[in-house]
Amino acid sequence: MKERPKEPFVPARRHETLRRELVALLRGETLTAKELSGMVGISEKEVLEHLEHIKTALHGKLVVTPSRCLECGFSFQKRERVKKPGRCPVCRSERIVDPAFSVEAGD
Repeated sequence: MKERPKEPFVPARRHETLRRELVALLRGETLTAKELSGMVGISEKEVLEHLEHIKTALHGKLVVTPSRCLECGFSFQKRERVKKPGRCPVCRSERIVDPAFSVEAGD
């Protein structure tokens, strides 16, 4: 029995680059990586990678609402990474709210 060759993967057609699309979504709203993932159709991990680049490219205009522990209320204010932390350094809880992102209105 002869197997048919696999069809090549064809990415979705986009009018803007993915990063520009993410920035446009974040201009008027505060969204988590999970919400952005659903809106643009890529994995949450990929969104986080793009957010790291956007953070550098926008020179501080990416506003990060820090993660917060649901058990003790600890806020991860000084955290530089955009990824959600694994556990709270104070109470060791893993119940942590995802960080949220928005873009400051610019010139």
